[in-house]
Amino acid sequence: MHGERKANVYCSIIFSNHGLIRLNRFVARNNPKYGFTRFKLFASRGLRVREAKESEILRSKVLSLTPDFVLVVVRFSCSMKCLREHLYPAFLLLFLVHCEDWLLDEMPKRTSLSCFPSFVLGALRGLGRAKGMDFKYAFFSTMFSMLLFCFSGTRLSAELELAQTALVEVDVSWELSRKIPDTLFGLFFEEINHAGAGGIWAELVGNRGFEAGGPHTPSDIDPWSIIGDDSSIYITTDRSSCFSQNSVALRMEILCDNCPAGGVGIYNPGFWGMNIEEGKAYNLVMYVRSLESVDLTASLTCSDGLQNLASVSIQGIDLSNWTKIEMQLLAQGTCRASRLELTSMKRGVIWFDQVSLMPSDTYKGHGFRKELTYMLLELRPQFLRFPGGCFVEGDWLRNAFRWRETIGPWEQRPGHFGDVWNYWTDDGLGYYEFLQLAEDLGASPIWVFNAGISHHDEVDTTVIEPFVKDVLDSLEFARGSEESTWGSVRATMGHPERFPVKYVAIGNEDCGKEFYRGNYLKFYEAIREAYPDIQMISNCDGSSRPLDHPADLYDFHVYTSAANLFLMKNKFDRTSRIGPKVFVSEYAVNEPKDTGKGSLLASLAEAAFLTGLEKNSDVVQMASYAPLFVNDNDRTWNPDAIVFNSWQQYGTPSYWMQTYFRESSGSVIHPITINSSYSDALAASAITWQDAEDIFLRVKIVNFGPNAVNLTISSKGLQAGVNTAKSTVTTLTSGNLLDENSFTEPNKVVPVTNMLPDASEEMQALLAPYSFTSFDLALDQYSKLVAEM
Repeated sequence: MHGERKANVYCSIIFSNHGLIRLNRFVARNNPKYGFTRFKLFASRGLRVREAKESEILRSKVLSLTPDFVLVVVRFSCSMKCLREHLYPAFLLLFLVHCEDWLLDEMPKRTSLSCFPSFVLGALRGLGRAKGMDFKYAFFSTMFSMLLFCFSGTRLSAELELAQTALVEVDVSWELSRKIPDTLFGLFFEEINHAGAGGIWAELVGNRGFEAGGPHTPSDIDPWSIIGDDSSIYITTDRSSCFSQNSVALRMEILCDNCPAGGVGIYNPGFWGMNIEEGKAYNLVMYVRSLESVDLTASLTCSDGLQNLASVSIQGIDLSNWTKIEMQLLAQGTCRASRLELTSMKRGVIWFDQVSLMPSDTYKGHGFRKELTYMLLELRPQFLRFPGGCFVEGDWLRNAFRWRETIGPWEQRPGHFGDVWNYWTDDGLGYYEFLQLAEDLGASPIWVFNAGISHHDEVDTTVIEPFVKDVLDSLEFARGSEESTWGSVRATMGHPERFPVKYVAIGNEDCGKEFYRGNYLKFYEAIREAYPDIQMISNCDGSSRPLDHPADLYDFHVYTSAANLFLMKNKFDRTSRIGPKVFVSEYAVNEPKDTGKGSLLASLAEAAFLTGLEKNSDVVQMASYAPLFVNDNDRTWNPDAIVFNSWQQYGTPSYWMQTYFRESSGSVIHPITINSSYSDALAASAITWQDAEDIFLRVKIVNFGPNAVNLTISSKGLQAGVNTAKSTVTTLTSGNLLDENSFTEPNKVVPVTNMLPDASEEMQALLAPYSFTSFDLALDQYSKLVAEM
């Protein structure tokens, strides 16, 4: 009698990672009952290879659907008797026991089911209802459902059969490795999208000096509004301020003798609502004048004006001359969309100017919004390029950034209209504050100054000298001694120590303008003579051909599609190593179809590009993403790294991508090769870095393709063993290429880190499709390589 015919069977089961671990234990306990001689599953939150082995099993894979759920696909070759008596009962029972609870309740919330036909989903829900019946009945009632599910899994199984393979070889030998510049990755801050005003600068009052409507009065006072009506209050502006540089003040005339309860007055909602939190203190400063005695109340209320969160009265003070009033309001409640009210019930005229409300708790007391500053600190930036960008140039020179007008007491700063991004800034976040922010972040300041050029007008080189003198004064303000003219101003502002400005950019995106080269040379020569150590950055791209003027670095800006940026991972492979270094001061994927408001797809292309910058860091000295911030209420530019409103914030996938590179600056880069027919979809780099206790070999790999990759990582030349107890793997991926984070799902696309217990000099792993993975192998002892570099 011939042997019984063998059958090839595919079985597909969805598990939560927790359920997969429970499955391991279940199979171990029931091994004899179900005839399994060896069946072991390894799970690590959807980030590593999971393998199943049994004498009857030909092939098995685990596909990560999301960081929380996996699809186990097993191919059996067995007799019908084995199938009938052992395998079907085993898997059906396991499915019922371990999957039904979360399948009905959690799965629709956590992952996309678009890959499964609707009739399969209905069958699965029927499967869940079988729980609680006796096993015999459950088996027959669910057999049809299971077969349908297996059918849907066959296509996915076939895809897994096509998983690519790749060998990544890292050479950690001393001879072929080199140190990455300490400055490689940092930040670019531009006043765009209300990044500063209404953003990281914690001032809560918009248009605090009433200057936003222009110098001609009466003027628009937006966002200020009145409380009351035309019969009870009259509001206008005049030029009676005590500050000569910002002379506009607000005149409020109370017309009612019997004013309504609560009084009449004005209110300011800040930047789309003030976030006032119970128990926190807020510092109110304002300048007030009145020819009569006043009965004035300053309050913080919810946006409807009904919930009073804090209030203080001002009475019995002589205000016949402009008087600075300072007080603290302690919030008795929380409202995410609050406003500041200034009201009175007494007939008369009151003038206001320079009304400021700041949280008392800012980062180091320097005026920066804490939670946004913490997000910057997480990136460990090595430099801060500021304040732009086009913000530096202006659409017209009259609206360019003028550093002198942004220093000194905040009340005396005139503010200016940013005509490129179309909003007013009071310049509370000025030149001094940018230098302070760089210091607080532990980053080198890179001062981008105006080169006498805007988008629409330019200063002829023959008359550029006043601009050159202005820049030299700005450097003296930062670097001069306390005895110098401008250094003494800095000291008066509270910073006697010098700011270490070692880099300046001469203009922004001005290359090719009529007077740029001539103006550039004037600035270059003057700064080189006064400050020989300062590194100067040209706006002209020298990556393809030599510059026609001297420079220490040159700007390279790239905004493009995801596909193009991925291909640009080799952009600087053939760039000349002679001459100025590269500063990739602005990069991002900004093709709308690729990004939305910040997608996984964009971050993967950017990650690949950065691995190329690491490998070319002998010529690329600095790189920064752009833009950094966006207030969700003013999306002038998409995408951005950090999104916020008055009380929330989250990082886009592009923000989280940058966290993979925060240890790169100053680390050691190693040669790396990828051997695979699929290598066109892969990008990789390898570094050695260290923290206070350990040293790590980090291998970063971008899989920019739709296929999973069975990966072998081979590390040659290691001078130490691998400590598996401290080795980790971190993956950035999601269920859909265009997945984004949001206020409702801030962690939808974020890196997930797990231990790497099988880390070794030669190890296997599975790269998920469209993913960015970092393998950190902890080394047992300090490396001679890093020590000597």
